Amino acid sequence: MTSEIDVLDARLLRAIAENPRAGVMELARQLEVARGTVQARLDKLRERGVVTGFGPELDLQRLGYEVLAFITLEIAQGALESVVTHLATIPEVLEVHTTTGGGDLLCRVVAPTNAELQALIGRMLAEGGVERTTTQVALTEQLRFRVLPLVDRVLDE
Repeated sequence: MTSEIDVLDARLLRAIAENPRAGVMELARQLEVARGTVQARLDKLRERGVVTGFGPELDLQRLGYEVLAFITLEIAQGALESVVTHLATIPEVLEVHTTTGGGDLLCRVVAPTNAELQALIGRMLAEGGVERTTTQVALTEQLRFRVLPLVDRVLDE
């Protein structure tokens, strides 16, 4: 496997994931390397775009968003940019991916209730370039979004 990170980077990423509020000094102590090494590695990971942020992980259900759904949009030819711009204005639209297959865009969305999900779909359809939607409501989360197993592969090599 070709990797953009080495073992020390992987250990640093794992340490940050396990304790996101740890400072550089604490990370250096945990990893048993110099503070300057941790800072330099972290700076390089950020510069290369490997680390993109340090934001909190939020429990959307506890914020009142009980419904998670995946909506596939079929869009008119040439309308991609305007549709994505429109979707970006809707806070409940968490992610949008261009896809192959039956639809053009796959959107991950949340809503407080099914009725509000229906209203959200209506707002998504308000953009003229959206021709059709297909919605799948998630019942339960079986495996949370994760990236650390990819980092751990470096440690296992």
